[in-house]
Amino acid sequence: MPSDVKQPAFVLVRPQMGENIGAAARAMWNFGLDRMRLVSPRDGWPNPASVAMASGAGRLLDDAVLSEDVAGAVGDCDLVFATTARQRGMTKPVYSPEEAMREAASRIASGGRVAVMFGPERAGLENADVAQANAIISVPVNPEFPSLNLAQCVLLCGYEWRRASAGVEARRDEMAGAEWASAIEVDKLAEHYEERLDEAGFFFPDHKAPAMKLTLRNLWSRMPLTREDVRTLHGIMRQMVRWKERG
Repeated sequence: MPSDVKQPAFVLVRPQMGENIGAAARAMWNFGLDRMRLVSPRDGWPNPASVAMASGAGRLLDDAVLSEDVAGAVGDCDLVFATTARQRGMTKPVYSPEEAMREAASRIASGGRVAVMFGPERAGLENADVAQANAIISVPVNPEFPSLNLAQCVLLCGYEWRRASAGVEARRDEMAGAEWASAIEVDKLAEHYEERLDEAGFFFPDHKAPAMKLTLRNLWSRMPLTREDVRTLHGIMRQMVRWKERG
């Protein structure tokens, strides 16, 4: 059975190849989507060719809802998106995939039901299909080569759904057990280097010394140092001084 996670239904309209249905299922499940609906698959359903391509996402194929037409596939939804790369000459709002999935997440969070339609591989959705949608999703592709593989388009929308609904971190630091150095630890490191460099005559001529020391302080403050980094840099300077003294 599909999961209890609230999510949009992804509707494959007249898909032509079982392999592409399987690849679409895999792309959906990569991002936690398991509401697949199929409208009149060309080669019938179930299709053995889809199973191998699903690669671990076979449960989506088992639970896929089969409909004879678009109206039957999206009739229970109050917001329906149609994906297309072509101008349709219709008066409808046009969303980027990112903004469409934000809207989907907002609507679903408010209790709405959302569907996203994907057209057949050869030519995409027909105008009659798009006419049944409330809005269009247009992918900013190369105008000289706008055709997307079915599973690629599903993957792209699935990724944007995940970003909109799962609180994906834009950036994080993988610390691997390390801890960031504190301000005082970095300050003591800066003092250590400043003292040793002063002894070595690095700050020359004298009138430039304050500016040179300020530059070094800024360098240390910009560096994202862990405590282990600080210990290592202290150790490097100590060893260099010992080496000099032995000479």
